[in-house]
Amino acid sequence: MDLDWSYIIGLLKNNDFWQATLVVVKLSILVWVLGVVLGFFMALANRSNSKLLKAISSVYIWFFRSLPLLVLLVLIYNLPQVFPATRSLLSSPFMAGLIGMTLCEIAYIAEIHRGGLLSINSGQREAGRALGIGYAGIQRLIVVPQAIRVSLPALGNEYITIVKLTSLVSVISLAEILLVGQRIYMNNFMVIETLLAVAFYYVFIVTVFDQLMKLLERKIDIENRKPDLLADNTIAKHKKTIANQPSLIQSIQTVDVDQPALSVEKIEKSYGTHHVLKNINFDVKSGEVVSIIGPSGSGKTTLVRTLNGLESIDSGKVSLLGDTFLKDKEITKDSASFHQQIVHIGMVFQNFNLFPHKTVLENVMLAPSYHKQASKAQIEATAYAMLDKVGMIKHANKYPHQLSGGQKQRVAIARTLAMKPSVILFDEPTSALDPQLVTEVLKVIESLAKEGLTMVIVTHEMDFAFQVSDKIIFMDDGNIQFNGSPAELKATQDERLKSFIGQF
Repeated sequence: MDLDWSYIIGLLKNNDFWQATLVVVKLSILVWVLGVVLGFFMALANRSNSKLLKAISSVYIWFFRSLPLLVLLVLIYNLPQVFPATRSLLSSPFMAGLIGMTLCEIAYIAEIHRGGLLSINSGQREAGRALGIGYAGIQRLIVVPQAIRVSLPALGNEYITIVKLTSLVSVISLAEILLVGQRIYMNNFMVIETLLAVAFYYVFIVTVFDQLMKLLERKIDIENRKPDLLADNTIAKHKKTIANQPSLIQSIQTVDVDQPALSVEKIEKSYGTHHVLKNINFDVKSGEVVSIIGPSGSGKTTLVRTLNGLESIDSGKVSLLGDTFLKDKEITKDSASFHQQIVHIGMVFQNFNLFPHKTVLENVMLAPSYHKQASKAQIEATAYAMLDKVGMIKHANKYPHQLSGGQKQRVAIARTLAMKPSVILFDEPTSALDPQLVTEVLKVIESLAKEGLTMVIVTHEMDFAFQVSDKIIFMDDGNIQFNGSPAELKATQDERLKSFIGQF
């Protein structure tokens, strides 16, 4: 059988087909956009701590992934027979098709979003919480932008699926591409030629969208962005502004010298039957540097994470600047008083936890901007000042993927300093670094100690701990075995302590 190519080419100019193509484009885009937005909230509900939200989301996803779309479309289109009040809305094949396809796609797209959310390292959320950013802010500023980048290829693929599924809406008499083709070949019986034209229109829509998605993916691909160093004249201009700013220590809220900046009382923490922290008590005065040392598994990291609410406490109390910050089950990380005070305690993580979708400068400005601590110009000036303090001002426009490990950690320190916290916690800040990069980070921390900042440092760098610390705490098996000055530790006669120190 010979194909009638002149007939096929004629169909490519057919006005009914192009009108149907417009209907398909409108329907598919609306379904996709609604599915992407509502599917994201469904994915959040599925990952919620609320058992009710999680159950509702799980049931919804299970049901609408199980129900054939064709059956759903017919049910919705005929719903006015049971509920006449819906007649004005569902009597339109377009609206019935839009609602049916959207209900179905929400379930599928929610699973795509869930995969994107799962791909975001938990350290990103912890960094946001440590900066005092609330749940909604963490999702909006940190998680969603990264998750969307991860999910975008799958979301684009789902749009293509939606375009092809629009052919099913012909069952409720929507004049989309396939139905127009059916009406034509039922009159002239030129089935193959007409279906080839139908295929062209679907391929045309998909090809245009595919090219647009590729452009979008290239545009938002952070790995393709490689900004240069700041120019010397730009750095000089920023340094003039920095010179007029008050020193960091002058900007920090402190307490009387006789009152602890941070006080820990009777902290207890267990994971199941494993008792990790046992009756932990110590104080940190303003301007004091306290190093926490001890063998792996002694509870050091758990302790420092309880001090800012990243880990809950079973019992005990943490006071910050003279006010109760955390207490048993009374004042937790969900309490209003906790959120008011969290800005006064900073955290530097061992794995940096920089936000990869933001530049170095944007990383440093994010939390002060979120908390509206000052005008944008003032926050930017402070960010440049903190980057200059850690020797990273010339890298302000770069992205984290362009930096070495030592540079990332220095930016993480600058990000914490920009909040001007009264107490800074360091969780083994050099453990993720190559040996040659350790020194540059330790020098920055040492300079902060000389400025008089209050710091609690979990570290395995013994020489550094003895050099910068006012006090050293030795932990073993969840207990504080020693709390005193470096000189007192060196003079100890305790065999366990002497054995541990002798390893370094």
